[in-house]
Amino acid sequence: MRNLLLMAVVVIGCTMCTSKIKPQVLVNSSSIMEKVNFKSEGLNIAGNIYYPKEYKKGESYPTIIVVGSWTTVKEQMSGLYAERLAKEGFITLAFDFRNYGESEGEPRFWENPTMKVQDIKNAVSYLHTLPEVDNNKIGTFAVCAGSMYTLMAATEDTRIKTIVTAASWLQDSEAVKMFYGGEDGVKEKIDAARKAKELFAKEGVVEYIETISTANPKAAMYGPYDYYLNPERGAVKQWSNDKFAVMSWEDWLTLDPMPYASKLKAPTLMIHSDGCVLPQYTKDFYNKIATDDKKLDWVETSLDSPMQQFNFYDQETEVNLAIDKATKWFNEKL
Repeated sequence: MRNLLLMAVVVIGCTMCTSKIKPQVLVNSSSIMEKVNFKSEGLNIAGNIYYPKEYKKGESYPTIIVVGSWTTVKEQMSGLYAERLAKEGFITLAFDFRNYGESEGEPRFWENPTMKVQDIKNAVSYLHTLPEVDNNKIGTFAVCAGSMYTLMAATEDTRIKTIVTAASWLQDSEAVKMFYGGEDGVKEKIDAARKAKELFAKEGVVEYIETISTANPKAAMYGPYDYYLNPERGAVKQWSNDKFAVMSWEDWLTLDPMPYASKLKAPTLMIHSDGCVLPQYTKDFYNKIATDDKKLDWVETSLDSPMQQFNFYDQETEVNLAIDKATKWFNEKL
């Protein structure tokens, strides 16, 4: 049971102006990718926009903001799903949140849910400036912890017309106790985060721990998680495997997205399974969503929780399944 719980740990009103750098356009056989910049709370956000191969200038398209798991960058699962959804005829946007990747923001590698929710809303504002985007047809697709951020953003921002989540990580105070050492373990991490915030405020010094480790139990993710350790999967050069800001623990461990369900009115599709993390939490959130225009797509699997979670990050079977279901949903709802 301990190993199983450890495996699950891995998962998991603005003043907005926009700007756009000279685009760098990359073309492959099925999509066009353009590197873009926009502003979120005055800071530069770096993103990649993917256009379908059939894209025609002068026409507007349904557009999807794609969000990956915690600590990740656009070159990981969000970029993969963004490119794949573009092949289905959508414009898609994957971007680095503040403090991560090519985007601005200090301290670096600070996992701050409040800021991430705001970044998503500012991404919507940016998309509204693009003539090729149909402003009435903007949706979101999110994997793992990104599901929390997009569901919260959609509750607060009605410009997001529909949401799809895959392998969602949804938590409350009881869930984090299960995964982070019980009540004492959570308190210890929150206390450490508060001290780290004080240190940064007084001296400008950021305290870090490893993001992933097979040897250090104090790492943010502790265990032999191939996705984050394998350069052919998620251990890409743009992602940091050795820097997780200790101050993140307070923001992460006190986050509770569950009350947002009763306020969420946008059409919502949730793709999950008993082989992903915290399956009951996804069921509970789904049941409380404040619209009948919703669907819980439960995938049959022989995998124990949370082993299938990682498969939804990049494995063909799960990615194809999620893309197929999401494409049908977006075609109906956007």
